[in-house]
Amino acid sequence: MYRMCSLLMLLSFIVGQAVADGSTPPKVVQSQFQVPALINKTDNPVLKIKVTIPESAKRAQLEAIQLSTVRTTAVKDIKAIRVYYYGSDSIAGAMNEVKKQLFGQSTARGGEVRITGNQPLDPGDHFLWVSYELFDDTNLDHVISASCLSLTVDGKTTAVGAMERPIGQRLGVAVRRHQQDGVHTARIPGLARANDGTFLAIFDARYESARDLQGHIDIGLHRSTDNGQTWEPLQIAMDMGEWGGLPQKFNGVSDASILVDKNSNTMYIAGLWMHGIINEQGKWIAGLHENSDDWNHQWRNKASQSGFGERQTSQFLIVKSTDGGKTWNEPVNLTRMCKKEEWWLWAPAPGNGITLADGTLVLPTQGRDEKGRSFSNITYSTDGGNTWKTSNPAYSGTTECAVVQLSDNSLMLNMRSGRNKGKLGDDNGRAIAVTNDLGTSWQAHPSSFGALPEPVCMASLYKHEYQADGVRQSMLLFSNPNSKQFRENMTIKISHDDGNTWPEDHWILLDEGRSRGYSCLTTVDERHMGILYESSQADLVFQRIDVRAYQR
Repeated sequence: MYRMCSLLMLLSFIVGQAVADGSTPPKVVQSQFQVPALINKTDNPVLKIKVTIPESAKRAQLEAIQLSTVRTTAVKDIKAIRVYYYGSDSIAGAMNEVKKQLFGQSTARGGEVRITGNQPLDPGDHFLWVSYELFDDTNLDHVISASCLSLTVDGKTTAVGAMERPIGQRLGVAVRRHQQDGVHTARIPGLARANDGTFLAIFDARYESARDLQGHIDIGLHRSTDNGQTWEPLQIAMDMGEWGGLPQKFNGVSDASILVDKNSNTMYIAGLWMHGIINEQGKWIAGLHENSDDWNHQWRNKASQSGFGERQTSQFLIVKSTDGGKTWNEPVNLTRMCKKEEWWLWAPAPGNGITLADGTLVLPTQGRDEKGRSFSNITYSTDGGNTWKTSNPAYSGTTECAVVQLSDNSLMLNMRSGRNKGKLGDDNGRAIAVTNDLGTSWQAHPSSFGALPEPVCMASLYKHEYQADGVRQSMLLFSNPNSKQFRENMTIKISHDDGNTWPEDHWILLDEGRSRGYSCLTTVDERHMGILYESSQADLVFQRIDVRAYQR
């Protein structure tokens, strides 16, 4: 018994000495997150490493990290690997330019990569992020990944345990980054594929801040002729300049929707123009100038009113292109043509429109009725875009919406609903209605307010057609932040029964980070879908998603 007690005391002394002299190995936990890794972005977070130095230990020195690129489709896609130290900041994917410190980097391309550096680690928790920079010609169908094999601290190497949730991150393109081209923020995506295969990405070019109208905002556009791999320089599709003698900050255009006429070479962009400011009492403010700081928004109080004039109500504009989006004509104002005079507002719903089987052109739209209550509806043209009509509202209390034509030729309208705010139960869901008469009458769909939860945010709905076993088939795709509370977990969901059900095994998580949450879907080819969305990693991200596994 005496000898055993002595042995225990000796072991206790040895352990105590190991702790005292800092030789206790650090605790290391690694984790990954499904966020897009982007072309046109220098640092893409692919791995978080949490290192805990025991409180009883002395300051340690991190000297090396051994990494593996396992699950990466092609290591040749990786231009550089960098490891950043963030101290106690553990925000996933933040890549905060102020807080990050470069630990080390490598341009080696192989199965395993050793990154060396010299980072002091005091007792407590520390966070490092592994970042990849990608080559511009990286195939968007590929995935990348990383894992940590070991850490060398104070000359001693510690093996790192396997991750709980190893993943392959999907790739994408940073179409718009913060402050790019002198534009403070790019918001409100729209995406369409022209008949010649050209892709057009539209958005709010918000020059001075991220704030909504009113402000210096134009409708920006990028074209891609290689299925979204690269994007042409910025062009402006809609800009009201200093119309009426007011500065550009009082002639903003926002919330654009894009529509391709499948039966001609014509494409349309609709946008909402706000001239000057109508104050909270519904009075247009005279004498505004460059230094005026007045602001109001068309969805707030009485900032847009009944009537047709520029000083009464926000204006619905439309431009068209017949050369694949290279040039656009001067805006045509549809306000008097379509808006009911008593409505406070009639506006495009951002995203994209559709061409029906009979050639009718349809845009999703929204507005405020004679009492200022919001609604969703559609606007359509049966004569190739020469004249337009707007339908009756589908729902009250709804706003931004998306439209598709179902297999029975009826139209489905999927709507953002204000009643979902703060609802975390089963009654949280997108409002959904159908019409068989271009919106003269609407019926609630069985999936309304139940099937598709939302944190009250714009979403996209799209019908994708493809050939399978010699038969023409289709499926519906829906994208939004898959959350009832926060704009996070950007997800694509797929339905094979005209939107009656959206099985969870047909969900595709794109970005689990938080963002502004708007998105727009379109077809790339029969195998692929494209999505342009507001991401946690850039203002606007394009991703190309292979959907063959989800086709029937």
